[in-house]
Amino acid sequence: MVLSTISLIPILVGFFINSRVDNRHMSHFKFKVEKQISGSNLNGRTGVITTPHGEIKTPAFIAVGTKATVKSVLPESMADLGAQAILANAYHLYLQPGPEIVDEAGGVGKFMNWPGPTFTDSGGFQVLSLGVGFKKVIAMDEKTFRSDEVIADRKERLAHVDNDGVTFKSHLDGSMHRFTPEVSMQVQHQLGADIIFAFDECTTLHNTRKYQVKSLERTRLWAKRCLIEHGRLTRERADKPYQALWGVLQGAQYEDLRRKAAKDLGALSEDGITFDGFGLGGALDKANLGTIVSWMTDELPRDKPRHLLGIGEPDDLFVGVENGADTFDCVAPSRQARTSAVFTNSGRVNITNAKFNRDFNPIDENCDCYTCANYTAAYLNHLFRSKEMIGSTLATIHNERFIIRLVEKIRVEIENGDFQEFKKEFLGSFYATANK
Repeated sequence: MVLSTISLIPILVGFFINSRVDNRHMSHFKFKVEKQISGSNLNGRTGVITTPHGEIKTPAFIAVGTKATVKSVLPESMADLGAQAILANAYHLYLQPGPEIVDEAGGVGKFMNWPGPTFTDSGGFQVLSLGVGFKKVIAMDEKTFRSDEVIADRKERLAHVDNDGVTFKSHLDGSMHRFTPEVSMQVQHQLGADIIFAFDECTTLHNTRKYQVKSLERTRLWAKRCLIEHGRLTRERADKPYQALWGVLQGAQYEDLRRKAAKDLGALSEDGITFDGFGLGGALDKANLGTIVSWMTDELPRDKPRHLLGIGEPDDLFVGVENGADTFDCVAPSRQARTSAVFTNSGRVNITNAKFNRDFNPIDENCDCYTCANYTAAYLNHLFRSKEMIGSTLATIHNERFIIRLVEKIRVEIENGDFQEFKKEFLGSFYATANK
């Protein structure tokens, strides 16, 4: 049968659009593995992620700017202290100021005057934090009680999950909102981050295995819907820089569920579109963190990056890196800084302690941050005791630089073949006091 010129038009248009998407993908988002950790069978490596707004040399710590700001610190200061990328939260920016405003501003990076790469979390964590996790610490201990209905005392569950999505009650004004995989993709495309995450249901270690199985399948089905909507929006917004979509793996502390999640999402394809990378998320048992991460990285494609969500303690960073995580994010450095807790090579200390009243040395003499170059521990002690806001700024600069620099050093030592020696030396010093 001979096709007319007119009948060929839809086919040719579709081919052109899909090719344009593919070309944008190939030219603006790449990942290259550079070097594996030497002398081991571990999955750790260095690499480079290329985005429309620059490169991220991995492993890398991604500073968290939940509401398009790292609290108390200018974006320019974050660049000065070595941050390669900033992660914002889709749920919070959806509520305030609204994704349409960020879109009009030119995307989250332009909106916050950050020229480098950006990430946005899907809002999936809020499924947990406003639901079963509302107003309580997320457990990282596998040896906990099991309940699918647990919530903090005298607190209202603000998120309700069903198979189609999540209904939220705003923590700001009590208004009701609906997030589905499609809504999450629409919001994140408007926010315009270089790397975005599929919408997932984040569970806790409190949840029963039965619920974890149900939730994992729900997250898989949501991932399929995210890929479809992502493809549609990428074509519809072809004038915008390409956004890489990363699938999120759940499964809590169960090996079979974690491996299944990795295999399922690693092989998932909708209309020829696959995930560009992966987020290793959900409930993670600290004592078995490395093992759980390795279950996932064993099964994932080697040529795609992996982001370990919500991890920022020094020992966890080493464990995550050696087991195959490429990037990390965590609010801990900035959150702890605002409570006067600061990192040093000899461990974390509270700068308001009396011993710092007359300590006219930097917080850490080995630190190269702006705070340590210009201010003393005694001055920060005074600022926090006086409840001066600049105390939070200076402490946050220090803590963010400390963690960013640590991961920078990890990368260098992997390249040099000295990772294991550096790990032993650093952790031996950092946790020396705690181990006495």
